[in-house]
Amino acid sequence: MKVDLFDFELPDERIALRPAEPRDTARLLVVDPVQGLANRHVYELPNLLQPGDALVFNDTKVIPAQLHGTRHRGDNTAAVDATLHMRVAPDRWKAFVRPAKRLAVGDRIAFGREGDLCLLGTLNATVSAKGEAGEVDLDFDLSGPFLDDALREAGHIPLPPYIASKRPEDARDRVDYQTIYAREEGAVAAPTAGLHFTPELMDALDTGGISRHFVTLHVGAGTFLPVKADDTERHKMHAEIGVVSEETAAALNEVKARGGRVVCVGTTSLRLLESAAGDDGRMRAWQGATDIFITPGYRFRVVDVLMTNFHLPRSTLFMLVSAFSGLETMRDAYKHAIDGGYRFYSYGDASLLFRSAA
Repeated sequence: MKVDLFDFELPDERIALRPAEPRDTARLLVVDPVQGLANRHVYELPNLLQPGDALVFNDTKVIPAQLHGTRHRGDNTAAVDATLHMRVAPDRWKAFVRPAKRLAVGDRIAFGREGDLCLLGTLNATVSAKGEAGEVDLDFDLSGPFLDDALREAGHIPLPPYIASKRPEDARDRVDYQTIYAREEGAVAAPTAGLHFTPELMDALDTGGISRHFVTLHVGAGTFLPVKADDTERHKMHAEIGVVSEETAAALNEVKARGGRVVCVGTTSLRLLESAAGDDGRMRAWQGATDIFITPGYRFRVVDVLMTNFHLPRSTLFMLVSAFSGLETMRDAYKHAIDGGYRFYSYGDASLLFRSAA
């Protein structure tokens, strides 16, 4: 499909730079391909779902994956920025770097500030491989939990470019850019639909007979990359690591067997469930890397309802929601949201999408 089909104009003032307070007071646009659009709020979610439905959350935890460093090559040095996006070994991460042309395999990079970290030095790494589009492999001198501790000291929360270009990261982001149920460290971007949930909303969902289940997909920096190809068939997705437990798979199969609906909180949960589901629509325990790319024409196997934020034009995520509820339905919904003052992107408002029958 032509990528131009997924383009739209978004006024700059619609981009949210801070989340709603409290989180569940964010607006919620209900999008039903049959019944149309309805303006609600996130705290009304229990009334929009049914007893027996199952909410699926992504419990990944954002790490400080944005690093600033200095490349050393003999007597020559150069400043570089790196965003870690996938861990491939206890001491190795894949990362996007800028400017990539300043790096070669074998280069040494010192991250952090001299003397600022524990272990009496900086966080050092070697470039062990170089790929396309600014991607490199970084082999760190530290490994496992020692590397994790050093990243917490040296790293910064990798705010999305559309926020970072307008203001610097601050202490509030370490809380705001994390779900209240985050527990599995490894993401470099938040599963942002989950940012709207509060303890009070969770209690109301429990009271409403709506079960909750957790999966893990470590969101990578590739989620921020624009689609540069002019046709979707030429776009390459970056893989992300995920896990669906045997317990969660069995519970969701039971929900479907009882006639309940699987409601994904965020596109990350949806992509993981659709990766783990068989052609028969049954969930199975699953672990590994997924690069699933969902565009209109995809046949959804297990997910019935999707709660998600508003996405960038020409993005893989807008393609996904268009596949879920229909391209024309989503174009109408986004026009309604823009005209109605909804706030967009990671810290913005949310939508509740029902699956198209087509």
